[in-house]
Parts: sequence; structure tokens; C-alpha cells
Amino acid sequence: MTKTPFVTEAQLTNITTQFPTPFHLYDEKGIRETARAVNAAFAWNPGFKEYFAVKATPTPAILKILQEEGCGVDCATDTELVMAERLGFKDICFTSNVTKASEYILARKVNAIINLDAYEHIAFLEEVAGLPETVSLRYNPGGVFSLGTDIMDHPEESKFGMTKEQLIQGYKDLQAKGVQKFGLHAFLASNTVTNDYYPTLAGQLFELAVEIKTLTGVELDFIDLSGGIGVDYSPENKQNDIAVIGAGVHAKFDEILVPNGLGAVKIYTELGRFMLAPHGHLVTKVLHIKETYRRYVGVDATAANLMRPAFYGAYHHITNISNPHGPVEVVDVTGSLCENNDKFAKNRALPQVRVGDTLIIHDAGAHGFSMGYNYNGRLRSAEILLQEDGSPRLIRRAETMDDYFATITGFDF
Repeated sequence: MTKTPFVTEAQLTNITTQFPTPFHLYDEKGIRETARAVNAAFAWNPGFKEYFAVKATPTPAILKILQEEGCGVDCATDTELVMAERLGFKDICFTSNVTKASEYILARKVNAIINLDAYEHIAFLEEVAGLPETVSLRYNPGGVFSLGTDIMDHPEESKFGMTKEQLIQGYKDLQAKGVQKFGLHAFLASNTVTNDYYPTLAGQLFELAVEIKTLTGVELDFIDLSGGIGVDYSPENKQNDIAVIGAGVHAKFDEILVPNGLGAVKIYTELGRFMLAPHGHLVTKVLHIKETYRRYVGVDATAANLMRPAFYGAYHHITNISNPHGPVEVVDVTGSLCENNDKFAKNRALPQVRVGDTLIIHDAGAHGFSMGYNYNGRLRSAEILLQEDGSPRLIRRAETMDDYFATITGFDF
């Protein structure tokens, strides 16, 4: 089983002659196609809006592509809010936790929809920034979230959201304080590879919306399904079908909301991984081969470029684009950090890898560059866009040592 890169060997040879590895490479064509597929899947809902989760890929050139495809952005911090404002986004959600007063003030300034993570934050927001016309509350049902016999996640262990009792009281409080429009937001499971997650989540939230109307008189303006639609990182490549997912949510909408007078509710999503992960490669070259108790392939990328394998033990498929049909050998693919978990693969069967070969690490388009760091003084790598016409465009230069030392230059030690 394998995955097919979105770039050819000839294209990549051309790119690597212009830009030194490692770098993140993004597929403009694929990004646009996915954005259009998401919009088409929910076109049945007139108020639908995809608010791309900036934390997944906080790269202005990528965000501008999504903006052109009709997407808004979901921000979690003040830095992301500033980026959204500078890029001219008008559709901004602010979904944060343990939030500073200055961040709420900024969210009000850029006219973002504020999703409150905690009941206690209603009073805090009112005190530090005032209550806007629209407020959304983030729900955590507790317990476990399951599909059939499969436990997907454990909301009760999550730091995000508020209880149903807090939620109901929150809407009553906000209504009494003059808030005009209300939203509901929930995130119950991460990276689900099933077409059933969103419809199941939507069904629960739609039923909750009816209960909220009954108990408080509040008719929600929107329901934000958040993220959670994932991608299959494995070579089986059994991906979610967004058209089937959208149709499943539609069926729940017609079954639950419409008969209860809530047919005007807007549906929002905050997809990061689904929108971008498959459309990004981490491109790296082989520096050394080492033979001890295992065969180690040492590359010029490290966990500082892609943290997920080291941090989560996550699988990322690897293609040896320089020698795709070579004899198969079992290797560990490692970076140079002084940490033994700096490995992109363990005991992985790959076509024979030689010094100088170019490797593609797949599905690095979300939570890849964005989770980078500077351990060992390793510098963040460049980001390059493979444009629709097949030409590469540098969209973020690699860091330099001057960047690294900038925050300490001039101090007397």
C-alpha cells in the first residue's frame, strides 16, 4: 500500500535546485479542490461558512487561497487574530481558552464571533471588553463520545467547553444582558476517519438546540460543528467523503431542527486538518546511512519541522521519490536532534534509501510547520507553494541564525 505524491520527481528536482531542503511544499490545486468540495457539501444550508482553523497552517499565502474560495478563519490567539485582520478577513471566529483580557478586546476590535469556553468567561468578557451583539458558547457533554462500539474520545477529560447546566444558564444570562444572537459550538473528537462523526455530532447538537429553545426561548443563530473530520495518514488511504458527511448533517437538520422551527440555523465548520493535511509534503534529503542494531536513515529534517511522529507516535507515510522501485529494506528514518524520539519512522519498509535521495513525508500540510520549534537551535524551514500552473513560489523563507539570535541581541550578559 502506498500514497501518491502530488508532485512529480521532475518537478521536485527543479524545486530542490532552487530551494534547499528541508521545506514544506503545498499543493494549491488540491487546496482549492478541497475547499470547493466542502462548500458544495454544505451548500444546502444558505448560511454555511467554513472557518478554517488557522492553528493548522498559519501561513498567509495559504489563508489567502482559502479566502478566495469563500472561507473565513477560526483564531485561537491574539497573533492569529492580527494575521486575520491584516489579511482582510471579515468572517472571523475566536475560539480560545484561558484567554487574556487583551485578546478579548482585540477580538471585539476585529469584530470576531467570540466562542466562550467557560461559563465564568461571560462575566469576564463583559468586564474587560463588553458583550457583543452575538455570543457563542462552547459545550462539553462529558462522559465518552462513541460511534457504535468504538470510543472516539473522552470529552470528560477535555479542558474545553462547559456543562449543559452552565450552557443553559449562560444563554439565560446573556439574554438578560441584551445579547441579540447566539451560537453553539462543540468539539468532541479529533481526527476521526469516518463519515458518521459529523452527522452524529450534529444530531446531538441539534437536539440540544431544541432543548435550549424550550428552556430559555433562545433560537440559535448558528451551530458550529468545529473540527474533528480527519484524514487517513496510513497507506490504506481510506479518506472521508465530505459529500456523504454533508448529506448526513443535512438529514439530521431536516429531521430535528426544521420541525422545531429552527430551519434558519446556520451551520459553521472549522476544518483544519481535513482542508490542508493531504496537501502538504515535508521534503527532505538523506544525509547519512548508519548501521548498528538497526539501519538508520538520517535526513536533514527533524521533529522541529514535523513534531507529530515524535510527539504523538503518529504515522506519516514516506515516499522515496528518488528510488521508488528499489529493493525494499526496513529502516528507521531519523532527524539530528539530541532526542531519541526524533524519528519520522521506525522499522519502516521503504524502497532502498541512498545518501542524497529525496524523501517526501506525506500529509504534513496541517499541524506540520505550525508546530515547529527551535530545539537544538534548529531553524524553521521554508514553505513553498506548488502553484496550479506547476511552478513553485516561495511563501515563507527559512529562518536564519540572525532570526534565532534576534531576541537576545544587544543584551549584556
